Amino acid sequence: MKLILLGPPGAGKGTQAERLVKKHGIVQLSTGDMLRAAVAAGTPIGLQAKEVMDRGDLVSDDIIVKIIEDRTAEPDCANGYILDGFPRTIAQAEALEDMLAKQGTALTAVIELRVDDEILVSRIETRARETGGARADDNVETLRKRMEVYHAQTAPLVSFYEKRGMLRSVDGMKSIDDVAGQIDALLGEAATA
Repeated sequence: MKLILLGPPGAGKGTQAERLVKKHGIVQLSTGDMLRAAVAAGTPIGLQAKEVMDRGDLVSDDIIVKIIEDRTAEPDCANGYILDGFPRTIAQAEALEDMLAKQGTALTAVIELRVDDEILVSRIETRARETGGARADDNVETLRKRMEVYHAQTAPLVSFYEKRGMLRSVDGMKSIDDVAGQIDALLGEAATA
């Protein structure tokens, strides 16, 4: 099982990914974590990434894809994985397709958690009031900026994967259990498709 969860910040992707990891014995692969691990391990691609980061530049898609390719070849990915933070752009999605094709595999599904941005903002405001702003991400201004970036760069992936017949959408405004049930039903459908 190879999955991508799409949705803006605060949509519940992390919560659902954690549940899927436990239920299906797959791993969640965070692009940031993989990048830091490759640098720390001093792998050839990690050293390339470190050189780029030390200059203050963004790591290229080619380097990120190679890090993902190396990481998905590890034994704990044998049952599958959820990509977290990748792809973020159409170019990255195309590079991922090429990588998977070379491996003779494909994504199982791309699941979009559809949410209402203004309700998400309201939830963050409420949580910030209730917790006294104890969480670093309980900041409406930061959330709005992250949503802008999501809508500009990542939201186009919805139509990209929809055109390929891979996109499955769930109502992310429902309860955690309801969203989980929707995802489970879609994965059952994806497995039989």
